[in-house]
Amino acid sequence: MPDSSPSPSLPAPPIGLLTGAALFLDFDGTLAPIADTPEGVVVDKDLLALLRRLRDDLDGRLAIVSGRAITTLRDLGFGDFLLAGTHGLEFAEPGSAVEAPEKLPAVDEAAAAFSRFAHDKPGILVERKSISVGLHFRRAPQWGSAARELATDLADQLDLAVQPGKMLYELRPGGADKGSAVHTLMQRPPMAGGTPVFIGDDVTDEEGFAAARDLGGAGILVGPPRATLAAFSLEQVAAVRHYLERGVAAD
Repeated sequence: MPDSSPSPSLPAPPIGLLTGAALFLDFDGTLAPIADTPEGVVVDKDLLALLRRLRDDLDGRLAIVSGRAITTLRDLGFGDFLLAGTHGLEFAEPGSAVEAPEKLPAVDEAAAAFSRFAHDKPGILVERKSISVGLHFRRAPQWGSAARELATDLADQLDLAVQPGKMLYELRPGGADKGSAVHTLMQRPPMAGGTPVFIGDDVTDEEGFAAARDLGGAGILVGPPRATLAAFSLEQVAAVRHYLERGVAAD
């Protein structure tokens, strides 16, 4: 993770960065704007068509790396893409079964505790995933500190990993992150042989930036300047799409 010192604005990524890339793309906040609820995000057909063209230009070297479960990513329309879900705990190739650890009983205990916490707090949302559970407070930010304390206490009690995100805390098995997902996929076809480029917006993407850098590539931060391990930046989701469109046009 980066240190806490502020970072200056980073340069925009050159289009040439996509040449020969093994491209890793976060979803929420990168390919689509963050919505008030996870269900509020819609993937449009033009985006999927753009990603398919880009994947074909890269000889298949494009993967979606998300905190979302793979079943959710497939429901959103990413079924024919290489996927890493739940922060690197799940993997799937198009049309193949999901590689994932079994759901831990502790995750169900955490989900029950999150539900009790959310019961009398309008705006708090519990998101149950295949092998993890998230507590969202975007619509009730006044409960952010209490949500953090609860998630941290439960992680200690239940031997789970706590994953902070944008206005949420997630509890899940440990042992993986988006950086480990990059390292894993870079050892497999079709990603092997490319130069890793990771595009993401959240603190959960920092491990992805670090892995890309360590493997000779680079990270691209989406959003305002902050402490980061990325080498380049794009200001918002629309700029990401424009950059990818330029990459296809330049091929």
